[in-house]
Amino acid sequence: MGRKGNETGGVQDPGDSLQSYVVKDPESFARNIAIAIEEAGKAASAWLAPREQGNADPMAEPMADLVKTLSKVSEYWLSDPTRALEAQTRLLSNFMTIWSNSIRRVAGEVEEDAFKPDRGDKRFADPEWESNAFFDFLKQAYLVTSRWADDLVRGAEGLDEHTRHKAEFYVSQIANALSPSNFVMTNPELYRETVATNAENLVRGMKMLAEDIAAGKGDLKVRQVDAKPFAIGRNIANTPGKVIARSDMAEIIQYEARTETVFSRPLLICPPWINKFYILDLNQEKSFIRWAVDQGHTVFVISWVNPDERHRNKDWEAYIREGLQFALDTVQEATGAKKANLIGYCVGGSLLAAALALFAKEGEKRIATATFFATQVDFTYGGDLKVFVDEDQIATMERTMQRSGYLDGGKMATAFNMLRSRELIWSYVVNNYMRGKDPMAFDLLYWNSDSTRMTAANHSYYLRNCYLENRLSKGTMELAGKTISLGDVKIPVYNLAAREDHIAPAKSVFVGSRFFGGEVEYVMGGSGHIAGVINPPKAGKYQYWTGGKPEGAFEDWLAEAKEHPGSWWPHWQAWLESHGTEKRVAARAIGGGKFQPLCDAPGTYVMERS
Repeated sequence: MGRKGNETGGVQDPGDSLQSYVVKDPESFARNIAIAIEEAGKAASAWLAPREQGNADPMAEPMADLVKTLSKVSEYWLSDPTRALEAQTRLLSNFMTIWSNSIRRVAGEVEEDAFKPDRGDKRFADPEWESNAFFDFLKQAYLVTSRWADDLVRGAEGLDEHTRHKAEFYVSQIANALSPSNFVMTNPELYRETVATNAENLVRGMKMLAEDIAAGKGDLKVRQVDAKPFAIGRNIANTPGKVIARSDMAEIIQYEARTETVFSRPLLICPPWINKFYILDLNQEKSFIRWAVDQGHTVFVISWVNPDERHRNKDWEAYIREGLQFALDTVQEATGAKKANLIGYCVGGSLLAAALALFAKEGEKRIATATFFATQVDFTYGGDLKVFVDEDQIATMERTMQRSGYLDGGKMATAFNMLRSRELIWSYVVNNYMRGKDPMAFDLLYWNSDSTRMTAANHSYYLRNCYLENRLSKGTMELAGKTISLGDVKIPVYNLAAREDHIAPAKSVFVGSRFFGGEVEYVMGGSGHIAGVINPPKAGKYQYWTGGKPEGAFEDWLAEAKEHPGSWWPHWQAWLESHGTEKRVAARAIGGGKFQPLCDAPGTYVMERS
């Protein structure tokens, strides 16, 4: 009976499988279940307490947006009884197919599943999702229902693009949350583990759940990493350097030279303010900063402050003046160099692009080249983050930020995690709270969990001017009393995208290339928003694509692009040297005799946790 044989090729005895679902020690099992319920009560109290005190955001507004969005889908299908009946009939027909196959399974007939998980879906990897009729039925019923719901959204005519995008996103979130793989009673692996441990896994899991809700001050802050092995400045963000200058918004770090001569032009990096800069300095093997130093660059990095209520009015101009321009002044004074090469990553790149357009208006001539990592300047194809951006949602966020002066880092982290909720939320829910296991120690996930706050003025300006109104590429953005245009940016630009980037999609970066007024080298790396950028040559991973000018349709460019194995880093270095960076001088001392170091890298601002 069934379709799965054992490892020796014989037929699996159903009795052997059933034994793994039988509680061996009912007394211990019952005691642990009681303890788990008690810990779950503590988790509920941790969730309720700040809401009763008025210290946590209510769920009504985001839920209202979900209901409003999905109601528009329902209106389309229910407005026509025939259309609604056809949709219900498709669902019922698929359920009947599953049911008839299950009956034939019980009769001992061998049947292929009518509905199978997508390739690479790890949620249903356990063999009993197929060999056990009950779990197989649950799996197929879930797949049928979630795909049917997705088809309803895609088939709903008359929806505007933004509403359809939101509806698809919300349906995906609901489907991921309701997967039978997330629950003990409907996941064979979790059920067996609960029985085998007499529910000790649930005791550990519910205790962890209560701790994580308390850590999130009433919101669940899912732990994705074992943070204990990591210490900033010791085994992460540990490239030698010094903080040589500090403003209210930023610390400027200069790194020690590791070569006898260095390029005459220094390199200044502007990282995103929504994350901490050490994504570029995770460890010696993965550090872009260390690699750049080893190539002979005099590297400076902006380390943004983790803002609080004191910074509520710091807007984009403040980040430019007190961060980017302050850093540029520091670099020039410390090195004596008349020009520098600049890098901007993600929203740090968007800020840099706007600053370059402003500097062009103001006659700033100290920037020789600009490099953008996974940066959007046009938001027409802005990806799934656009789901969170419309007038109602921004207004809601602005009301929340007005109370504190900032957006809590956990809110933005949750939004990013929701873009890949199956991997970044529900896999950890299962591992942590159902299986009761600590997540693994991983430097990238440690960085990902180290979120930062965002000032109210800065974040509101960014969302409205970029995502909502797309003013940067339209040439209507106003900064420092001036209307700026990317067409005024005439310096050479190296524009790196990542093929699987869900935050700054490769097509979006490509389209943004056409708005700069000078030469643009568009390069597309393999992998996503992080791995596509942090890809050291020694790793020998992924690939990158180069082609002609970023003109015409992205799909046409990609079809003609040349694929190269490995990291794009050497290609970027060669590009820099071909644009006047080849001249070298004696290695520079930190501070250049003009600055007394304030502290060791990575500085003090990076240590402040949200």
